[in-house]
Amino acid sequence: MTIKIIYTLNLFIKYYLQMKKTFSTIFIIIFSLSIMISSCQSSAKKIEKANDKVQEAKKDVLDAKYDLNMARQDSITEFEQFKKEVEAKITAHEKHITEFKARIANDKLENRAIYEKKLADLEQKNTDMKKVLAEYKAEGQTNWQLFKTEFQRDVDKLGEAFNDLLKSI
Repeated sequence: MTIKIIYTLNLFIKYYLQMKKTFSTIFIIIFSLSIMISSCQSSAKKIEKANDKVQEAKKDVLDAKYDLNMARQDSITEFEQFKKEVEAKITAHEKHITEFKARIANDKLENRAIYEKKLADLEQKNTDMKKVLAEYKAEGQTNWQLFKTEFQRDVDKLGEAFNDLLKSI
């Protein structure tokens, strides 16, 4: 009888181990499938999110390009307006030079030499400013603002010099 019990117990242990192995295998298969399925869904979601981000980045790039083009256009328009204003002032200075030359032609010889020297200096400054304006190339908004401020100051100083010369004649 003990042999029958041992034999039965042995069969039971084999059966138990076989069932345990089967359950473990089934559990591993189910777990693996669930991971694969959930990872596929998250990859699809990740791809979708990545595509959304790419589209958003493309839109941002287009917006930035548009803003840059508008800024360039505004800068060009501002420069053209500034250039017209300064050219008008330079032309007015040239007109003053012609008028001053006619005025000093009748002055005394010693005064005429002084005025002609001052007038030649102002005429050279006016010509130089005209040349600088014609050769200016925009190199950025900061440089443009600096150029504009300094050039406007120089034009104003030249205008004051013409007025001072006019008062002295």
